[in-house]
Amino acid sequence: MLFGLFLSMYLITVLGNLLIILAVSSDPHLHTPTYFFLSILSLDDICFISTTIPKMLMNLQSHSRAISYAGCLTQMCLFIIFCCMDAMLLTVMAYDRFVAICHPLNYPLIMNPRLCVSLVLLSLVVSLLDGQVHVWMALQMTDFKVLEIPNFFCDPSQILDLSCRDTLSNDVFRYDVAIIYGFPTIFGILLSYYKIICSMLRIPSSRGKYKAFSTCGSHLSVVCLFFGTALGVYVESAVSHSSRGSAVSSVMYTVVTPFLNPFIYSLRCSDQAVETRS
Repeated sequence: MLFGLFLSMYLITVLGNLLIILAVSSDPHLHTPTYFFLSILSLDDICFISTTIPKMLMNLQSHSRAISYAGCLTQMCLFIIFCCMDAMLLTVMAYDRFVAICHPLNYPLIMNPRLCVSLVLLSLVVSLLDGQVHVWMALQMTDFKVLEIPNFFCDPSQILDLSCRDTLSNDVFRYDVAIIYGFPTIFGILLSYYKIICSMLRIPSSRGKYKAFSTCGSHLSVVCLFFGTALGVYVESAVSHSSRGSAVSSVMYTVVTPFLNPFIYSLRCSDQAVETRS
């Protein structure tokens, strides 16, 4: 039953994100910075869920959670890269909404193709560095040939828990990485929406306020879903040592979020296409 459920969710997620990429690339009305970032986010979501679900499906078939040490480090590295890329892209998309609402006349000039590509490349570089930092730390703290982990994928926090070092060192590393890589993205999103709200309050008509905020609805929903579930996993790993609880939280974070993103953004794509044609 679990095999069929997760296989269906995986196929729907991949198909949904591929359809968004196809829609953005084939419709000239959607050739804008906002939908360029959305297509990159969809591609990242496909890679993100593909780092965990295929291996989990193999484990369900073989009734084994064993994984080689090299395979675990590879999965953890890819997971961190695509997870960080998700957060970075959501921050970039918040900045895009800020420019569109607060500086609409200068939007095409500011969000030019060169800047858009540069922001995506910067997000990729930061994500690669984040992945390498986690792998380096895992190599310093752990040394196994074969692992059997109490989760459906190589969760970085649980890999560190397998180390022979004291838990204080692991916790310090977790908090340092969260501050260095997590705080800037959250701060950037909050700052962008603070500026957006301040700009919206200056709009005299309620219709204008609604129209301005409606362009942020999809992005805000995905941000709350992504960071809300991520925070839940982080808190769960910090305060609880239940492997079942961690696995459930991880499913929400790594499976449900990418699964729902195409449904959230597909509505926005269809609405935008209708608006531009009318």
